[in-house]
Amino acid sequence: MLKTIPKACFIDNKYCPGCGHGIANRLVAEVLEEMGRDGDALAAIAVGCASLMPDTFGIDCVQAQHGRAAAVAVGMKRCRPDKLVFTYQGDGDALAIGFSETMYAAVRHENITVIFVNNGNFGMTGGQMAPTTLEGQRTTTSPRGRDVRTTGDPMNIMELLKPLDPAYLARGSMTSSAEILKTKKYIRTAFEAQERGMGYSFVEILSPCPTNWGLSAMDAVARIRAEVVPVYPLGEFVKKEGF
Repeated sequence: MLKTIPKACFIDNKYCPGCGHGIANRLVAEVLEEMGRDGDALAAIAVGCASLMPDTFGIDCVQAQHGRAAAVAVGMKRCRPDKLVFTYQGDGDALAIGFSETMYAAVRHENITVIFVNNGNFGMTGGQMAPTTLEGQRTTTSPRGRDVRTTGDPMNIMELLKPLDPAYLARGSMTSSAEILKTKKYIRTAFEAQERGMGYSFVEILSPCPTNWGLSAMDAVARIRAEVVPVYPLGEFVKKEGF
């Protein structure tokens, strides 16, 4: 049997068919409800596909300017340290225009949680190349494939955050039921780190984008397994003592 829809999550899904954002939204909602925090959580929402989250969520959200979700979340957490505060961002928002905010929140060990959905492109604005776009991947701004000689290598945010001594870092995916359940566990652990005042926590989710990849939903999931995971390995990368 299907589980009931979490109270923190409505059923009005506005994402493209096969998009991973809907699953990610539900995972966050389930975790908040299971932790008993669905009534006092606050979210800073990014521009892009992530901005559709408030349409499916039943918690208080603040729409941040493009790239500023981490800064907004820090302000909310400092004003209301009793709340469970998280950002919900895509790769274009968090690692392109918002790279500075993402990194400096980690540098300062801010006690917030970042939920970061990586689909390898700027999804809502037409599928442009993002920092996470793979080498050779075609996008609307790299029609011949990403050339790392001129654009640099795909950005592995885990490798950049690890030296900053965060409380928790993990990367999950949407490629199977087992991986989705692992991703849910990572989200819960990140929120628990915040509850314990351990500092900055960050969960990356590898998500399919069938619309901009020009693939079926099934082929998009297969692409993550075959092409994306080898570049962005899954698992927990940092987990401070105390869990």
